[in-house]
Amino acid sequence: MGLEELEQKEYFSIGDVKRITGVPEYSVRYWESEFHLIRPVRLPSGHRRYSKQDVYTILKIKDLIYTHKLTLEGAKKQLTKHTLFASGEKKPTPRTDIKLLTEIKEILADLLKE
Repeated sequence: MGLEELEQKEYFSIGDVKRITGVPEYSVRYWESEFHLIRPVRLPSGHRRYSKQDVYTILKIKDLIYTHKLTLEGAKKQLTKHTLFASGEKKPTPRTDIKLLTEIKEILADLLKE
């Protein structure tokens, strides 16, 4: 099974995910617990079924960790940042940043006077 079969199915077993991504099953389960972006469906039997989005997320995590050499925490931050902005949340505006920095500067100036 390869990436071409990824487009033909809607849900994948953990074995399928291992073959598609090259990530061991124990890592897939661990990443599922660490990155709350991977949410497989649980069958009544307890088996997991991963969606295409889950598989793409696993591939992205693999890329961040193995290719870009990020730690788990770094990969989490990268994915969270990407997910927040992809979901429609706006980046902070420069005016907000300047206002915050101005307030901090004023507080620090007051502390220096004391």
